[in-house]
Amino acid sequence: MSEKNQPPKTKEDKEQMTDEETQELMAKFDPEAGHRRLTGIIGWIALAGLVGFSVFQLYTAIFGVFTAQLQRSIHLAFALGLIFLLFPASKKKLRDKTKGKFQVAWYDALLALIGVYVGMYWPLNFDELVFRVGRLTTLDLIVGLLAILLVLEATRRVVGLPITVITSIFLLYAYLGPYMPGFLQHRGLSIDRIIRSMYYTTEGILGTPLGVSSTFIFLFLLFGAFLVKTGVGQYFNDLALVIAGKRVGGPAKVAIFSSALQGTISGSSVANVVTSGSFTIPMMKRLGYRKEFAGGVEAAASTGGQLMPPIMGAAAFLMVEFIGGITYWEIAKAAAIPAVLYFTGIWIMTHFEAKRIGLRGLTEDEMPNRKAVLAKIYLLFPIVAVIFFLMSGTSVTRAALYAILSAIVVGAINKETRMGIRDFIDALANGARTALGVAAATAAAGMIVGVVTLTGLGLKLANSLVSLSGENLLLTLFFTMIASLILGMGSPTTANYVITSTIAAPALIVLSVPELSAHMFVFYFGIVADITPPVALAAFAAAGVSGGEPLKTGVQSAKLAIAAFIIPYIFVLSPELMMIDTTWQSLLWVLFTSLTGMISIGAGMIGYWYRRTYLIERIAAVAAGVMLIYPEGSTDLFGLGLFIGLLTLQFMIKLDDQKKQYINA
Repeated sequence: MSEKNQPPKTKEDKEQMTDEETQELMAKFDPEAGHRRLTGIIGWIALAGLVGFSVFQLYTAIFGVFTAQLQRSIHLAFALGLIFLLFPASKKKLRDKTKGKFQVAWYDALLALIGVYVGMYWPLNFDELVFRVGRLTTLDLIVGLLAILLVLEATRRVVGLPITVITSIFLLYAYLGPYMPGFLQHRGLSIDRIIRSMYYTTEGILGTPLGVSSTFIFLFLLFGAFLVKTGVGQYFNDLALVIAGKRVGGPAKVAIFSSALQGTISGSSVANVVTSGSFTIPMMKRLGYRKEFAGGVEAAASTGGQLMPPIMGAAAFLMVEFIGGITYWEIAKAAAIPAVLYFTGIWIMTHFEAKRIGLRGLTEDEMPNRKAVLAKIYLLFPIVAVIFFLMSGTSVTRAALYAILSAIVVGAINKETRMGIRDFIDALANGARTALGVAAATAAAGMIVGVVTLTGLGLKLANSLVSLSGENLLLTLFFTMIASLILGMGSPTTANYVITSTIAAPALIVLSVPELSAHMFVFYFGIVADITPPVALAAFAAAGVSGGEPLKTGVQSAKLAIAAFIIPYIFVLSPELMMIDTTWQSLLWVLFTSLTGMISIGAGMIGYWYRRTYLIERIAAVAAGVMLIYPEGSTDLFGLGLFIGLLTLQFMIKLDDQKKQYINA
């Protein structure tokens, strides 16, 4: 498409979204972003709470964490108090129309105080509670009941209704066990037993999920907040422009590259979409990409950010604790090839789409100054530092702490990125604010794990899932995928992973699937639920930026992320893709065939290679791609032969067309 044939540049395309528009869009699709903007005395109280939350986490990271109940309950106290101050009961109420600010209702202030008291009940009565060993007083039971109710309400406010409803159903199941049908039936638990298990043991609210939130996850979210303050977010965009901007369909490739990098500092697909999409989507539209395609590219790439090592989604840190005997670096290493294939697939499809409709890259005038961008390459040092510390065997907590320190030091190199006192306080507050949703989700998820443990539901459901599939691994994988996608629709990845790893992953393990592969399988599908219609929150947020039709954007994003729907099956069937029990020679071959397979699948999905492809060619290309990705000798050879045949056919026909055009000219 020539310059004169480019679509007219509208105001919508020229300008990035304002900060206010960005916040409004995130609040619409991401409950965690819909917090109050407090002013006055209450604003200072909230700020002090947020900064205090971060200071507490840094203190325990430096000097060592407290006993499990103390560390987790103090973490919970901060989270509950701040959630009720910052998040209103309803987003449609409590808006002061003259100031445009959310105001704190009296009952929210009361709930915040009760939340702090409930969380601090353990530290204030630790010796007595341990001495009584489960013999609870009336006050203990009241506090425990309040803890359950407050966690449910806090989760509803900051995370959303789906996970709240699911947690409530599990709690009801624990009580109504004798009335359940068939294999779901159990003896039932009394109210006292449920309260004791949910708050006075480490198998409920104060369980492993909240334990991970109160250590690893918080520190990495804080690391992300400090990176933002050093300007690394904008640097990701500039670096992506330098690397990919001038290529065919450059803006889409910039979106993929920058979103993959942004995923290292953002734990939310929606936040990633809105943050980087406000920059990349207008560029894509301006050069001729359809609204839905532009939004789909951004949604697919932003969602994949949680799959990209070295810093993956929060659920990856939970995986360390849930599997046991494995380091975070081993998880990141196992995720590396699948993540590369995921982004390769999106990159290839955007390339073929750009070739199909004749899109250009950016001109030199639209590019940033290369020397100026490359001169700031040192801003990536904190991410390199994280990789180094994780590879060297440093604990995850220490690696995160050192990464935060490196971000502060790197930011101090240049006057533009040097952090002052105000920036430092903002980073502490923003990191804590980001962690509130994770704290609520993990506290609620802990109750689900507690019920599953107490009732034996996990093993029952795993056995029933295997029985339903007739012990067929592919069917079990399919049912597990559906469950993960449904649970992930509207739920945070963290809570989704906790549920599916407790209920669905054991079914795969029963069928001799390696534990890491089983957990990674449910982890993947919990994440891609964000771009799977009909509830594709990341895609809908992208449509809000692009102005496209939301459902069509969701379909487009799922199509672009087709690798995410194929690769998990492959790494379960052949763990070599996750670098499990493989040699370097085998690994190189797997990488070659898999990348070749993604090229073939991309061509088939888009319908263009060297020229437009016919339906039979598209089907053959996808089939060749799947065979190439599946790491087995016979399928690799057959797929490679089919790929070479299709490639030769495409190339020969293109040469013939060029010859005819030359003769006619």
